[in-house]
Amino acid sequence: MKVVSVYLDFDGIAISLEGLDAEERRLLGRLERRARTHPDWCDFDNYWMPAVVEFYHARGLSRRQTIQTSIYRIAQDLSARLGIAQRMVRAPDYLDQLEDLVLNQFPSRRAFCKASGLSEVTLDDVLAGRVDLSLRSLHKALERAGYRLRILPAERAKRTG
Repeated sequence: MKVVSVYLDFDGIAISLEGLDAEERRLLGRLERRARTHPDWCDFDNYWMPAVVEFYHARGLSRRQTIQTSIYRIAQDLSARLGIAQRMVRAPDYLDQLEDLVLNQFPSRRAFCKASGLSEVTLDDVLAGRVDLSLRSLHKALERAGYRLRILPAERAKRTG
């Protein structure tokens, strides 16, 4: 039986490691080891970004291509986990995911609103945190736009002492 090699990001999304070559796996190992030492969040970012960009630049990849690699995405996730653990950034929530959906999957906010049935004023208020949609309303709007809600397990907090 073949075991599929994946990395699960903070949101539970699988990032495949199948296509990584030996050098990429070594780079990933260095990044993971560095993150496990719980360095300062900024220090980790100052380490991983140049390391990953230089690695792929040497292979002839553009920055646009580099940011689409599994290694880059995993390094971003490791950084986010450190930033959250050090309370430098907040954990992403459904509003971040909704905003990402609107910005990246639809040509405009207006197009999302038309597809979902939400008014532009309501969407603006929801994304600004001024108004909360009921779970039922959010579910219906996403369903109309061709998406659905998903419940994922929370990352278990480490117990200390």
